[in-house]
Amino acid sequence: MFETGSRNYEGGTAVAEDSSNRRRSLRPEEQLQKQSNRSAESRQKNIMQRIRDFRIDFGPSRKSILNFTNQLAVMVRAGISLKESLESIAGQQTQKNEKFKTIITDLKNRIEEGQSFSQALAEHPEVFSNLYINMVAAAEVSGSLSGMLQKLAEYLDQEADTRSQIKGAMVYPAIIAVMAISVTIFLLCFVLPRFAGVFAGKEDLLPMPTKILMGSSAFLRMYWYLIVPFVGGAFAGFLYFIGSTNTGRLWWDRTKLVLPIIKTLCRSLYITRSLHTMGVLTHAGVPILDTIAITAHISGNALYKDMWLGVYEDIRQGKKIASSLSQYDLMPSDVVQMIRSGEDSGTMSDVLRDVSDYYARLLKTVIKTVTSMIEPIMIVMMGVLVGFIAMSIMLPIFKMSSLVASK
Repeated sequence: MFETGSRNYEGGTAVAEDSSNRRRSLRPEEQLQKQSNRSAESRQKNIMQRIRDFRIDFGPSRKSILNFTNQLAVMVRAGISLKESLESIAGQQTQKNEKFKTIITDLKNRIEEGQSFSQALAEHPEVFSNLYINMVAAAEVSGSLSGMLQKLAEYLDQEADTRSQIKGAMVYPAIIAVMAISVTIFLLCFVLPRFAGVFAGKEDLLPMPTKILMGSSAFLRMYWYLIVPFVGGAFAGFLYFIGSTNTGRLWWDRTKLVLPIIKTLCRSLYITRSLHTMGVLTHAGVPILDTIAITAHISGNALYKDMWLGVYEDIRQGKKIASSLSQYDLMPSDVVQMIRSGEDSGTMSDVLRDVSDYYARLLKTVIKTVTSMIEPIMIVMMGVLVGFIAMSIMLPIFKMSSLVASK
């Protein structure tokens, strides 16, 4: 009995040892599997982290530059040194403004190396405009940096307000246009096909508007996969034409000045921007030639840019601003006359400030007027379009009903 038990024990030991050996033989494979799983998890985590960290950096926004200017003006006026002010503002930037933080830190480092603030700003022309740099340079000469930064902040704030008003005026017409296009596509693709069976075999009785509408509906439903990329490509091509080519940009800028409703808005905008810029730069003590050159490049229209560049050349030859502007029809005669009086009296900066304030108020009135005119026009156009489609559907039904009643 003992021998049997001994044999059973030995057999159990053998089985245990065999199982242990199998586990030992599988350990390298298990380790490789675990390592591969860990590496896969690590790669997945890295991919997810990259997705979270991915962002397109377009650089500092206009709002960021405005806030930077306001903060810097307040801190410099409070007696804090320029380097400490820049260091403090850089530390306040969030992760979204990492690029702007790098730029502000670079400004501080360049000032520590001995450069002036305007020279440091000039190293970042993609962020700070010529107007910004020249006004800071003039302030450095006169020793009124805090006051000039405050004027810069007011200028940038007014430009942002004007830009916001223009965008706000275009929002409602854009929404109406999108709704009109969407309703038209819905009627052509989903409503009109339901009447195709009713009109089948009676094409000779259909009026011409209905035939055109039915053909458009069939074409849209059959070739939508070609129409969508064609329309998208045409729109992208148009944007490239007016935005990246000199011919297209000149054509578009000229068109904006002759459209019946838009021309008043655009002219007021360009005149306000030009005179406001000239007034700010002149009051800051920037030389008149630099003032005209900067005004030309921020005017926002190729025709106005060419006008100011022509004025620039005339001033270099000894002419006055008013006499040069009188050769162009882009500037109202009353504005030219006020500029002439400012030149004669030596109060050019005050005259430009008053005229720009007047046109800023006029621009707000024009925006309200244009918006109030565009809204009903867009509504009427949408009503006419939907009414035409409804009429084209109902006319043949009435016609067939009258034929059946006559029989």
